Amino acid sequence: MSKGRGQKHGLLGRVRIWSQSVILGVIGVWLAGIVIFAFLPVPFSAVMVERQFGAWITGDFGYVAHQDWVPMDEISPYMALAVIAAEDQKFPQHWGFDLGAIESVIDGSEKGDKPVRGASTISQQTSKNLFLWDGRSWIRKGLEAGLTLGTEVVWTKRRILTVYLNIVEFGPGVFGVEEAARRYFHKPASRLTASEAALLAAVLPNPHRFSVKAPSGYVLRRQQWILRQMRQLGGESYLKQNKLN
Repeated sequence: MSKGRGQKHGLLGRVRIWSQSVILGVIGVWLAGIVIFAFLPVPFSAVMVERQFGAWITGDFGYVAHQDWVPMDEISPYMALAVIAAEDQKFPQHWGFDLGAIESVIDGSEKGDKPVRGASTISQQTSKNLFLWDGRSWIRKGLEAGLTLGTEVVWTKRRILTVYLNIVEFGPGVFGVEEAARRYFHKPASRLTASEAALLAAVLPNPHRFSVKAPSGYVLRRQQWILRQMRQLGGESYLKQNKLN
């Protein structure tokens, strides 16, 4: 073997070892995060960091990603009920994935139909927002699936819902229900009404396109649909039955 070829193989070997070390390190951080955040408040999410750096890169130095963690006891039960009604009505029953919704989306894609809602559950959205970058790719979806299973095994459903409500994006720079409640309604999350909670949940499919401050006709119709779904689920008794409040 020539000296040049040997150096090349040596370099490739070092790159491979370095890459493996980085991957194992990231996995270790994720696993530690799943364990730690089963008990401790989440100070920020990966999506918050991505949004902040994205703003700085584009020269928007006035953008600040705001979040104020609150426990479930300080969140209006209407808010928990609203996001379940809007985003994932099978949340208490599934293990992170709504197989029926996934089938519907696949069938609709094959027929060329545009899905009314995605198949992503609250558990999946929580894992993605907390640990991963935004966007669509098979790699990200695969990592999201693994992280979702991890959180479902280690966390309770109540904990998943608590973390989700504290890191979900309600508008540009507005993360978490406490920040959203104070920004849009000038009150703490504990005092949100059913109507206000439904309006916040109505913008979740795309908080950069839909606005809580100036809701479109679509958002207002969705708000009314969410309120009906909240009543059909059984209201606050639904949360108590499923140990979510």
